[in-house]
Amino acid sequence: MLAPTADLALPRGRPARNILPGFGLSLGILLFGLGLVLLLPAAAMLGDALTLGPAGIRHLLATPRVLGAFKVSLGCAAAAAVTSAVFGLLIAWVLVRTQFPGRRLADAMVDLPFALPTSVAGIALSTLYAPHGWLGALLAPLGLRVSFTVLGVYVALTFVGLPFVVRSLQPVLQDLEAEQEEAAHMLGAGRFQTFARVIFPAILPALTAGFAMAFARGLGEYGSVIFISSNRPGVSEIVPLLIVNQLEEFDFAGAAAIGTVMLLLSFIFLLAILLLQRVARGRRNG
Repeated sequence: MLAPTADLALPRGRPARNILPGFGLSLGILLFGLGLVLLLPAAAMLGDALTLGPAGIRHLLATPRVLGAFKVSLGCAAAAAVTSAVFGLLIAWVLVRTQFPGRRLADAMVDLPFALPTSVAGIALSTLYAPHGWLGALLAPLGLRVSFTVLGVYVALTFVGLPFVVRSLQPVLQDLEAEQEEAAHMLGAGRFQTFARVIFPAILPALTAGFAMAFARGLGEYGSVIFISSNRPGVSEIVPLLIVNQLEEFDFAGAAAIGTVMLLLSFIFLLAILLLQRVARGRRNG
């Protein structure tokens, strides 16, 4: 049995101690961890990039190969994130709101892209969508070719980004109060109106967070893409592969410059997403 509460009281005159460290120590640990893991590598990469000089960086970023790689990475990552947001919402809704045989198995399969090594995912997707693969053979008569095209990049990024949206939405959908939906129904709102005015505003911050994580993962994805893409410069070459190619050519400054631009773009995008989430929460609470 547990001891009475009175027996656990501290002796008189002894100040109560917090189990957690104080603010100063916590802030110091936080700054040290951020500096060691994030700021120091970013500063080193920026230092290597600056060895090219402003003119050298502009010349490098203006080359057709670099522009083409950024176009492929940004375009495919954005398209895959939008697709993941749409289908991730549908999957999360079905997993939370419906009961069917094999629901737990389906829920576990959502995490499959997390568990698979990216290279294995790329090989599996390229085999599946190859002209003689299970899905590729069905798409070939329609004139659609996925493997070894830029469309394959989009498929791979959708595959790895979908779980982020589903896992971001599931807890929010589970915590939604059914009374609000019942009240909207009692007031004469239809299903679409209930979803648009009651459910969607509540899940919008989580949906935005899932979209941001899927987009960020798509920008940095490498292993699954290089197996399903043709990796042709200016056609289907992604920025991470271009950075690797620069390193293999011992162009460390060029690789650092491209990586710094990717880091800045990712930071700006995530900052914009955070601001949108704050606005959405403000409107909801207001």
